[in-house]
Amino acid sequence: MTGQLWGVGLGPGDSELVTVKAARLIGAADVVAFHSARHGRSIARSVAAPYLTPGQLEEHLVYPLTTETTDHPGGYQGAMDDFYADCAARLAAHLDAGRDVVVLAEGDPLFYGSYMHMHKRLSERYTCEVVPGVTSVSAAAAVLGRPLCERDEILTVLPGTLPPDVLADRLRSTDAAAVMKLGRTFAGVREAFELAGRADEAWYVERATTDAQRIAPLNEVDPDEVPYFSLALLPSPINNTFAAPVTQTAAEGSVTVVGLGPAGPEWMTPEVRAAIAGADDVIGYTTYVDRLPDRARQRKHGSDNRVESERAAFALDLARKGSRVVVVSSGDPGVFAMASAVTEIAAEPEYADIAVQVLPGMTAAQAVASRVGAPLGHDYCVLSLSDRLKPWDVIAQRLTAAAQADLALAIYNPASRSRTWQVEATRDLLLEHRSPGTPVVVGRDVGGPEESITVTTLAELDPQTVDMRCLLLVGSSQTRTVPRPAGSLVFTPRRYPATVSEGIPGVG
Repeated sequence: MTGQLWGVGLGPGDSELVTVKAARLIGAADVVAFHSARHGRSIARSVAAPYLTPGQLEEHLVYPLTTETTDHPGGYQGAMDDFYADCAARLAAHLDAGRDVVVLAEGDPLFYGSYMHMHKRLSERYTCEVVPGVTSVSAAAAVLGRPLCERDEILTVLPGTLPPDVLADRLRSTDAAAVMKLGRTFAGVREAFELAGRADEAWYVERATTDAQRIAPLNEVDPDEVPYFSLALLPSPINNTFAAPVTQTAAEGSVTVVGLGPAGPEWMTPEVRAAIAGADDVIGYTTYVDRLPDRARQRKHGSDNRVESERAAFALDLARKGSRVVVVSSGDPGVFAMASAVTEIAAEPEYADIAVQVLPGMTAAQAVASRVGAPLGHDYCVLSLSDRLKPWDVIAQRLTAAAQADLALAIYNPASRSRTWQVEATRDLLLEHRSPGTPVVVGRDVGGPEESITVTTLAELDPQTVDMRCLLLVGSSQTRTVPRPAGSLVFTPRRYPATVSEGIPGVG
């Protein structure tokens, strides 16, 4: 008669979290096997120690290496394959002799555990049974006091050994996540959370349920102090305490208007990310809504860019039915975006009881300016060339006034498929009051995959190179361009010469 093999889960580290069945099997086993690194200290054995009995045989399975290099002809994987084959042979000898063997496994035996390598090699030859254990993910959520996921939320478990960009893509598209295998991978894991725009939602849990347990916000952890037995946890966004506060309860419904920034998630504020994560419905221009990951429990409503009022009314109607609604805009919602449309409709008496909140975002003007230095470093004016909601005569009048006042300008919506002449007209208007050499910055798709920055002058500005995805920055009389090998710097000094003001209408 051959013996039986048991893969026994010990839970996350607290000996009292070992199941009754696991404790019984450990005490009754003829042979107890456990792994450790070359230092010889086995966490698994220390957890199981209260349940061991005198006279048991112990098989100490020592890894030949962990993260170091090896001269094995098969490399790291080859060395580990040989190790597991040797371990399986040692256990098989006991099983052939009729001894029951328990292999100890931290957490759960088949969840990133070493036992699975024994199971794959021995389960077809011997009777094998796996006893599940409490996983480190469940333990981390318990000690953190945060639900992992609720309702239709998706929980994703990821290894920290993935490249940061791959890990970031996974983090963007899930509600909650646990990232295992930290240690030396921690710096890359934290980078992935930052790339995904979710670092401020994440927590670090080390050695959960043990005397050495440590909990901290992910952003506050020193990478040099992270052991392998730790994980990064992104809890349920429904229960995220970082969620932006509203003046009414979620059951009463609310509308939060947010700015996504000019491009990817790295431009988004933590406050905005938390509000989106906690929303029941997300509403906005389809292009902006599609920038957000799909969440199983969340409804997304994309629409055309020319229905701002209808979109605002739809959001308020959903909130009146009890939904937590987020309305998204690119850049900042208060700059030629949805905050104005929502507040205008919310001012009507029928929506008086709906809580409305506006959360700011990085503007496109700030993003473009940052790429070249500080062209908006002094007083400046923000204008839109779109004549869809105001006549061109008003736009021209304001351009002239800003030029006469010697303000730098940030010009939004310079052109579209149907508006092809305004950029040239704007240039000609400004040249009546500005030097031909006035610096002009053309930013296109800043933060996106097709980003381009062009530094030119007012006289040399080519209207044919400007489209709806561009933003223009036009300098004042004091704005300077300084050519440098690393790229031109454009800046407007903070000090304004007194002599210049003599030529400005109404000044002096």
